Amino acid sequence: MDERARALDAAHRAATSFLATLADRPVWPRATLDEMIDVFGGPLPAAGLDADTLVSDLAARAEPGLVAIPGGRFFGFVIGGTLPAALATDWLVSAWDQNSGSSLVTPATVALERVAGQWILELLGLPAGATVGYVTGAQMSNFACLAVARRAMLERLGWSLSRQGARNAPDLRLVVGDHRHGSIDRAARLLGIGSDDLVVVAADADGRMRPDALEAALARIDPGHAIVCLQAGEVHTGAFDPFVELIPLARAHGGWVHIDGAFGLWAAASPSLRDLMEGASDADSWTTDAHKTLNVPYDCGMAIVRDPADSIAMFRTGGDYLVYTGLDPWDVTPELSRRARGVPVWAALRSLGSDGVADLVDRLHANAVAMADGLAAIPGVTVANEVPYTQVMFRLDDDDATRALGAAILAEGTVVVTGAEWGGHAVLRCSMSSWATTPDDIERSLAAFRRLIDAA
Repeated sequence: MDERARALDAAHRAATSFLATLADRPVWPRATLDEMIDVFGGPLPAAGLDADTLVSDLAARAEPGLVAIPGGRFFGFVIGGTLPAALATDWLVSAWDQNSGSSLVTPATVALERVAGQWILELLGLPAGATVGYVTGAQMSNFACLAVARRAMLERLGWSLSRQGARNAPDLRLVVGDHRHGSIDRAARLLGIGSDDLVVVAADADGRMRPDALEAALARIDPGHAIVCLQAGEVHTGAFDPFVELIPLARAHGGWVHIDGAFGLWAAASPSLRDLMEGASDADSWTTDAHKTLNVPYDCGMAIVRDPADSIAMFRTGGDYLVYTGLDPWDVTPELSRRARGVPVWAALRSLGSDGVADLVDRLHANAVAMADGLAAIPGVTVANEVPYTQVMFRLDDDDATRALGAAILAEGTVVVTGAEWGGHAVLRCSMSSWATTPDDIERSLAAFRRLIDAA
């Protein structure tokens, strides 16, 4: 074998060896950042290494600093595992090394991404003509969609953002819920919109935006000057905004409606959960991730915009050396050069089929319900939310004890949940996002919770 073949063989051995440990290895890393820097750091040696030796050595030394995200008991944040077909296809993406901005240059990968986008629109009940731009994740999707929204809204008001810029532009207001995700605020900052410019709308006890509060907020904004950000899946409770009530209010006010549905948008793919998304298809733009609920490798988010003309007007670039063939990937996102991150999306969808996607979403919800029921049966544990989707929040009676339990869980290693605050109290969050989670994983996790609570 030549060096490349030997390196790929070493990578295959290391990857399969790691995956084989997932059932029994501690889920949380056993090494700190500083320890890993010590392992890999120091002055750059003058002499190089053969690629296969490097790969094998790298994998061995990284071992204690790896987190078992691909396994069945990582419930921290909102992070999915990786489906087999998506993982293997992602290896192909790296081997092919296609710069997937232009359909003229890389027609195979652009075609795969475009078909995957059409399948996503069908599964989620979104307009068939919408653009699906593949970005790094929900953060960049929210940024891209809000950038498109601002340009389109200013255009309606007779202002050309492309020609006149943002200085002295008509005043637009970004209307957000009290329990929005922080990526909305960060996207706003990237667009030059400060926190003082946000109009924050009150939410109910589960984090859903209140229609009466939105109506009152819009009454204080000039018609045609509001971009309204709604949410599909509150990151703590899993609650969905009441789109059927909220979107008509924004529409009547001449507003643009964006829905941040990083993991929640996929509820529309399940006949049993689809009601959570009722009315969401009437929005103007949508954010979601494939590396969460769909379980493709990092990184892959989608920025979805109803009218392709709005995406093109915001993102199409210049350059006399760039050849345009219609609607290209670089026309609908901020990136020009990028890897073909949408190809594993095609593979995941094709491996599952529409029935399999629905089953995946249903299993994630069923796992969340099973976890909530099991937690509620443990003395001293309170489940702090309803479980309409995939998120479970729980706590002990005391905030310090709750935080201590969270630290003990990570140290013990059977399962990963992450901490947060809700309603002024410390909570632990459990997000069901992985295809790999089994009923046995739920039982092993609950047993670990019981042991740690009894030992405290």
